[in-house]
Amino acid sequence: MKNKYFKVLMIFFVCNAMYAQKQPNIIYILADDLGIGDLSIYNENSKIQTPHLDNMAKEGMRFNDAHTSSSVCTPTRYGILTGRYNWRTPLKEFVTWGNSPSLIQKGRLTVAQMLKENGYKTANIGKWHLGLNWTMKNNSLEFDHYSEQSNRLNFKDIDYSQPLKFGPLDMGFDYSYIIAASLNMPPFVYIENDKATMVPTGISSQTKKQSPYATWIRGDIADDFKHEEVLPNVVKKSISFIKDNANKETPFFMYIPLPSPHNPVLPIAPWKGQSDIKSPYADFVIMIDDLMGTIFETLKEQGIDQNTLVVFTSDNGFATTNDLKTLRQNKHSPSYIYSGYKGSYLEGGHRVPFLVKWPEKIKPNSVSDVTICTTDFMATCAEIIHYDFKDNEAEDSFSMMPLLTNEGDYLRDATIHHDKYGVFAIRKGDWKLIVSPNSGIMASGETKKHKDVYAEEVLYNLKKDIKEKNNVAGQFPEKVKELKDLLTQQIRDGRSTPGKVQKNDAYNGEWPQANFAFYSK
Repeated sequence: MKNKYFKVLMIFFVCNAMYAQKQPNIIYILADDLGIGDLSIYNENSKIQTPHLDNMAKEGMRFNDAHTSSSVCTPTRYGILTGRYNWRTPLKEFVTWGNSPSLIQKGRLTVAQMLKENGYKTANIGKWHLGLNWTMKNNSLEFDHYSEQSNRLNFKDIDYSQPLKFGPLDMGFDYSYIIAASLNMPPFVYIENDKATMVPTGISSQTKKQSPYATWIRGDIADDFKHEEVLPNVVKKSISFIKDNANKETPFFMYIPLPSPHNPVLPIAPWKGQSDIKSPYADFVIMIDDLMGTIFETLKEQGIDQNTLVVFTSDNGFATTNDLKTLRQNKHSPSYIYSGYKGSYLEGGHRVPFLVKWPEKIKPNSVSDVTICTTDFMATCAEIIHYDFKDNEAEDSFSMMPLLTNEGDYLRDATIHHDKYGVFAIRKGDWKLIVSPNSGIMASGETKKHKDVYAEEVLYNLKKDIKEKNNVAGQFPEKVKELKDLLTQQIRDGRSTPGKVQKNDAYNGEWPQANFAFYSK
């Protein structure tokens, strides 16, 4: 009888192990400020060649109408990890800083936590930029999460020798190796598993006299931190994690938010000076492409590339601070055929390269023209592991699995865009409506006026006007009303997916960009 019980138990464990092995490894690679026109697979006139990423597209699926949930980085990162639009938080415009408290609140489900609780080993390697709850000296004031009243901690009060009070390890990551924010924002320290690898002892600054495209804000820096080494270190740590966790019974999930090609633009040998147009930015993109090639090759060497889902995208469009003048002179368009750049509600601000490879499921050379959003990653992972969301989880995430496998229906009906200044736009089909384009208010309180835009509503038909030059709101008032009503509903309901109405996070400040949703004329 004991032997029979033992055999049944062994069969149970073997079946569980086999099931775990069938689940794909998942890798999400997020470039920083990479324009859709910077990948040669998207831009037939590109002056930058990206053969490794082009090959990834050929081995999997290329999305031509993929959008970030915001045209700047922090908000997009929030949406990727939570499946929720960022403007539902107290961050209504712009980004967090290296000394900001956590934007992700305690109790908010992340994709890492969801996967970890369902058998995945999880890792986060790269640029965080979502706020961190640092330990403060002498029990000085610290905050539980980001809010309009408490959006920055005092650098001099941070105790770098102590672990974070709340960081990636508290959000579902088993391993974490990060920088706090963008590569141009202090503090300049590596944080491994919620603790700085070295306590900063110096102050670092880089002036425009040395290089106008390789500058950073003056601030705390540790002895082991060299700006030009951060991207290679992120890739080395990522490859090490892959090798350590390949072919284990437990599948792994890696979130790899690259710090580049965001300013400072720091290509190193052998990539420095290698681009045909002699642009440091072009060199940097080539460097990224080559380093991504080493990750892809590692997956093949480990024999796990067939059942590994890899996503490559960018957190927003190209940043004009990265030597746009030289690129234009050499007839390279980082936004491709689209108007606008990083920070804009125009297509170039948030329409990004989006490549997905999963040989066991996705047919090679697949192309999708369906409109998707970066918030959709969480629901896609949930479908893979058969996880059912609660009403207060992933409120703006729709599974992309029907698109990847060509089975079933992709349920996203509309996508909300959000610019640097918190201005809203909504896309449905060929139509895009920008609401109150002059409502954005900067942190200083200065009203941000969008040049040459005076209308209260701006409507574009992207099928006929992809460069967004002709406002047809006056010709289609019924379409304006339809889209504005839908945007209002999705803002008020706290969700854009089916389910019970949810509350947006508490916010005591002014929210002029959303006045149209709460105050009727």
